[in-house]
Amino acid sequence: MLDILQSIVPTVLFFSAPLIFTALGGVFSERSGVINIGLEGLMVIGAFVGIVFNLTFADVFGDFTPWASLIAATIAGAIFSIIHAIAAVSFRADQTVSGVAINMLALGVGVYLTKVWYDKGQTDMVTEPFLSTNIPVLSKIPIIGPIFFEGIYVTSYIAILFAFIAWFVLYKTAFGLRLRAVGEHPMAADTNGINVYKMRYIAVIISGALGGLGGSVFALTIVSNFSHATIVGQGFMALAAVIFGKWHPLGAMGAALFFGLAQSLSIVSSGIPLLEDIPQIFLLIAPYVLTILALAGFIGRAEAPRANGIPYVKGSR
Repeated sequence: MLDILQSIVPTVLFFSAPLIFTALGGVFSERSGVINIGLEGLMVIGAFVGIVFNLTFADVFGDFTPWASLIAATIAGAIFSIIHAIAAVSFRADQTVSGVAINMLALGVGVYLTKVWYDKGQTDMVTEPFLSTNIPVLSKIPIIGPIFFEGIYVTSYIAILFAFIAWFVLYKTAFGLRLRAVGEHPMAADTNGINVYKMRYIAVIISGALGGLGGSVFALTIVSNFSHATIVGQGFMALAAVIFGKWHPLGAMGAALFFGLAQSLSIVSSGIPLLEDIPQIFLLIAPYVLTILALAGFIGRAEAPRANGIPYVKGSR
């Protein structure tokens, strides 16, 4: 049993980290009242920028290259999300349509520039990816050390830390109170002197930054290059985690861990007696099936922020 857990837990954390980052971004955006269907596109941009930056500056930054790549991808995601913010907040466009446009635009830009710069459908493999490691001291703890702290990626625990930071920001700070206020009752927030447009812009940009971070973590830990198939549904899984987690940072993290478990099944199945005889194709589609089942059984009981998806017009009632 311990051997099975030692193979499952690091893999679950490995697949969950990108979903946690991106889902947290979705929580910020939707808590402010802006639906962000574009999480998939933000992950694509983050993956593209993270890989290209890594390939371009590996000789400059050396061992720090993966971390610098994450920073670059985070900034790129934040900048790219401004398109959605302008459309949804300033122009009061349909937020679902705007998010879908973000997804299409991101993939088109990434694939086109990959073809132009590398003259093929995918980039080269990065030479400075993230590598699994043992956490000093903690990995030596009997029983739990080998399960939770051996052969893991640091980004996995950073993602979990970010979830608690997001919870603190949203529920224990004045900024979080204002952000949640504009998502629940923007007119009341405006009456109390809160700039609804500004708060929603900030929330969408935070969403873009975390989405870009999630995409780059996925690319630099799981695939190590970029192509049209690097991000294939992970952004929508993150969106499902937002809903499944009731628009709460810790709930979204828990849902992301669940979907990470579903993604890991095809990797760890050979070492689990109950799964080793199941055809691989069923395990590969399991994450998407479980996502649909989770939402189908849960979405009716999940209550979104009251003003989520509703454009705000100053002075309207």
